[in-house]
Amino acid sequence: MRALVVQHEPDGPAGTIGTHLAARGHEVVVHQVMQRGSTESHLPFPDPTAFDVIVPLGSVHGVYEHDVIGTWIDRELAMLRTAHEAGVPVFGICFGAQAMCAALGGTVERAPGYEVGWYSYDTDLPEAIASGPWFTWHGDRCLLPAGPEELARNELCTQAFRAGRTVGVQFHPEVTEELVGAWVAKCPPGYFASHHTTAEAVLDGFAAHGAAMHARAITLFDWFLDEVAPS
Repeated sequence: MRALVVQHEPDGPAGTIGTHLAARGHEVVVHQVMQRGSTESHLPFPDPTAFDVIVPLGSVHGVYEHDVIGTWIDRELAMLRTAHEAGVPVFGICFGAQAMCAALGGTVERAPGYEVGWYSYDTDLPEAIASGPWFTWHGDRCLLPAGPEELARNELCTQAFRAGRTVGVQFHPEVTEELVGAWVAKCPPGYFASHHTTAEAVLDGFAAHGAAMHARAITLFDWFLDEVAPS
């Protein structure tokens, strides 16, 4: 079995979902979209039908920022659309979920607020997508087209959806404390205050919620692999 991980920035790896895919017997192939210091990419995306699972990850950019990522975003959307139409299971995370929403004909827009830190959500499928707390870091939201089923939400936006063998989650089940610590270290002074939180609150959440979130993430990944992907 082969899994394609679409990693957008060099500092945004697959984390626990990559580790879990490997533990479940997948050969994990990483397609690095952008190289350090550049938002452009002219690399062709792999043929999605050559893989058993596709996992598009997060990004600091918005799907709609064509002036910044116009050299590759339309090609990624085309690849994801091909995967979905061919029945290749897709598990999109944050930007990856937004890209899948756009590929299905939905819209991605700036949300009226940011979520940075630890949040719980209303869920229709708590045995697979627990309410949380989940680690979240985003300022955009999906407006789903007709067809996909919304599975979790809050007052800000859709937090999880499914369309056949495709699942998207707005939160970050894949992160580790080390990974988020590296992201936090790159933020400019005042960033967290401007988003109504602190770096300490973001990182201290791992002591309170990290182990339980990891367990919830494994349950979520296994639901996708065992219930969604084979359907």
